[in-house]
Amino acid sequence: MQPVSYQKLHFGPSRTEFHVGVDVDRMRRERAERMRSVLREKGISAILVTGADNVRYLTGFWWGEFSLQVGYALFFAEGETILFAPAGSLQQMPDQAPWITQWRPAIAWLGGVAPASAIAELSADFAEQIREELAARSLTGERLAVSEIDQAGMNALADAGIETVPGLPLLLESSTIKTVDEISCIAMAASLSTVGFEFTRASLRPGSRQAPIAIQARRAMEDAGAENGSARLLSGPLSYQRGISGGDRIVEHGDLAYLLTCGTSYMGYTACLYRQYVVGRQPSAKEKSMYTKLTDRLDLAISLMRPGASTADVAGVLQSAEDMGYSSEIECFSIELGHGIGLVNVGSRAIHYNPPTITRSWSLTHPEEIKEGMVIAIEGIEGEHRQGGVRLENLVIITADGARLLDHYPRDEVIQTAG
Repeated sequence: MQPVSYQKLHFGPSRTEFHVGVDVDRMRRERAERMRSVLREKGISAILVTGADNVRYLTGFWWGEFSLQVGYALFFAEGETILFAPAGSLQQMPDQAPWITQWRPAIAWLGGVAPASAIAELSADFAEQIREELAARSLTGERLAVSEIDQAGMNALADAGIETVPGLPLLLESSTIKTVDEISCIAMAASLSTVGFEFTRASLRPGSRQAPIAIQARRAMEDAGAENGSARLLSGPLSYQRGISGGDRIVEHGDLAYLLTCGTSYMGYTACLYRQYVVGRQPSAKEKSMYTKLTDRLDLAISLMRPGASTADVAGVLQSAEDMGYSSEIECFSIELGHGIGLVNVGSRAIHYNPPTITRSWSLTHPEEIKEGMVIAIEGIEGEHRQGGVRLENLVIITADGARLLDHYPRDEVIQTAG
């Protein structure tokens, strides 16, 4: 059974005063309330977070992150958040982000680029900075959750007598269930991906090259309103197994090819989508059969994604390592995969993976519950090594009635290109 589509957006990427699209004030407020609820539940008074997108999730502030930890935030279960901003933003942003009332200069050592002696001095200053802020709020001796701070920073916090606990699990727990505005942001990223998919359909022809088409698809999505466009094109013998390295192969007549828009973002929320093409001809009976096998499997997986179900239920219908000709799941990990998506980010990566994860590598023995409000990307593949293959990825929102598609570009058959 084909998946049901979620309601389409009634607004575009630009904001206007005469109707509410994404209510950014509400989104900031609800994200913060969710994080405070998690902290209170765990009995933790504060969380120290770095990574531009993680800070954005908690505060609504963002900077162009040229190195991890040049900015960070101290977020409290009770009380005003302190924003430690990088130079430039520290001077420019306080009057532009008036909802943040506490601004401080961030102390950075560029992830280890600074000399060891400087790192020792700066990390000690950083830890003292945090210790003083905690003491000013009578939180000395309380546990501090910490996420994405490097080892020098963690060592300095310990030397300053601050007891730390892992903060990333709390951040991911907070971000697992999306608010209505977060869902709209992800749906917008999916809608903007449509621009890239359609540009590729119209441009992909024999003699074209992979890299220029991907570059132009990214630009087209940014021109349409994406905060960041992201695209890679793989064709011919590179289209199976999944490759994401790109390259500048010349496309040949009859090639199978796919475009991925993973990392294309709107207000920080990223898409993770694939679509499949055939260049200059109709798909063969064999290719149609491969694609039907793929879509039937993903349709079944999507049908199993409903509140109360387990990731093991869904992983059980994905293609096994044996089916793909491998000796272990490790060899084919991530070729068929489901994963949450959002704004919270591990390690400042381009694609923002959130819980849950759906994989035969661990979901069968370490299942997670699927819950209403999760947004999940689900992807799969069929093909032959060095011959070519077919690939598809969709985004779904988990509703009370099951999973609904957030992306609306055609996915029921291999797309024939214009050229």
